[in-house]
This record gives sequence, structure tokens and C-alpha cells, in this order.
Amino acid sequence: MAEKAGVDLCLEHLNSRDLGHPMKGHPGYFGDDVHRCARLVRRVDSPRMKLLFDFYHVQVMHGDMIRHFRELLPIIGHLHVAGVPGRGELDDTQEVHYPAVMREVADSPFDGFVAQEFLPTWKDRALALRHAAAVCDV
Repeated sequence: MAEKAGVDLCLEHLNSRDLGHPMKGHPGYFGDDVHRCARLVRRVDSPRMKLLFDFYHVQVMHGDMIRHFRELLPIIGHLHVAGVPGRGELDDTQEVHYPAVMREVADSPFDGFVAQEFLPTWKDRALALRHAAAVCDV
């Protein structure tokens, strides 16, 4: 149906480790291994089936985000970013240095979208979003 309609479907890899909030982790989720999700996407064998690569979930479950991004790039259809740990802003309280990650994305053939998917903790949420967008604008 997706092929006929010209619509891409994305399977999202989610982590099952962070139990602190429903948006942070997903206990019992079958797709908590990014390589399992990649195998499923490839088994569908359709140009319309893609992987939603969420850097937050990959870092929590596997680490080594840039290497995983490079490896899975041919099947990635969409990207999400959030601070690790805690799924907060992309600021200096987090362990991921997103400018380096975004330079890798910008230098790659990926031509899709990068979505901000963090849980704001700053009092000024609009400022938090502007800051995250600036961090990713490399």
C-alpha cells in the first residue's frame, strides 16, 4: 500500500533501558536493537520501508552513534535528536556533542529531515528549541 501511495514508512528503534519516563524508554519494546530493526527493514525489501534513526535511543542502547549512522545510512529515512542522558536539551550538560554528529550527517548523502525530539527542561521552551536548532545547524 505504501509503495502504491508513494509513501515511506519508518520503523523506529527505541531503547528499553531508560525507565524514568514514557518518552525516555520503552520497556519490553521488540525493536530495542537497532540492528534487529535494520534487518526487519531490509527483509521488507521495499524502497518505501526505512529506518527512523533516533540518535538518543542508539546512544542509550548501543553507543558509537556515528559509526551506526554510517553503517545504516542506506536504509535511514528520518532522524531524531535529543540529549543523553535524560532526553533533555542538546546542551553542555549532556554526553553527546551534537555538532560533531550533525557534521557527519551534513557530510553524508542523507537528504531527509532531522527532528528535535527532546523533553524541554529550560524555563523558556522556545529558547531551548532555538538553541537545539542552532546546535544542529553546522
